[in-house]
Amino acid sequence: MTFTREELKKLAIPVLIGLVLIGVGFGLIKLAGDSLRSEHRRLTAAKVERTQSAERLARIAEEEREVKEKLDVYQQLKRLNVLGEERRLEWADAISRIRTQRELLDLRYRVERQQLLTSAAGKPANVDFFASTMRVDLALLHEEDLLRFLGDLRASGNAYYAVKRCVVSRTGQAATGTSIIPRLRAECEIDLITIIDRAAKS
Repeated sequence: MTFTREELKKLAIPVLIGLVLIGVGFGLIKLAGDSLRSEHRRLTAAKVERTQSAERLARIAEEEREVKEKLDVYQQLKRLNVLGEERRLEWADAISRIRTQRELLDLRYRVERQQLLTSAAGKPANVDFFASTMRVDLALLHEEDLLRFLGDLRASGNAYYAVKRCVVSRTGQAATGTSIIPRLRAECEIDLITIIDRAAKS
């Protein structure tokens, strides 16, 4: 099929318009693809940001929980008077009270000089753990007297009482009908631990 010159002239404008429209169509397709890729990148960035925000919130919640737990422990130590300088007078009062309440016949003790156990790094200052070893010599009617004494000592507060060792031995004395004679003797070493928070002190 052949076209005359006149027919070609008539077709030139529609062909030119068609080519322009095809070019515009390709441009629109490219623009839509670029826009889609840009929106996909923004969506991916938003997802990453949301994940990071969720992780930050989880870390903050975990840190808050840890701070609350540590604060609870701190408050408990404060209530027990474990924080601060050693309280030798209170220790003596507690032992005297236990001796009277439990009707212990023979109880002798000696508290040795305070020693630094360890120093834990902290902010803004270190926390120091001290121990004063108390040596106790105690006459017992039976083993439960020792357990009650140690329980009362722990309940008295003013330090954390860590029993290092207790040796119970028989006295060899025979029971008589006229008086109560302790047939056991306990020798114990107990660390009276106190904590000094240098940040709170300064």
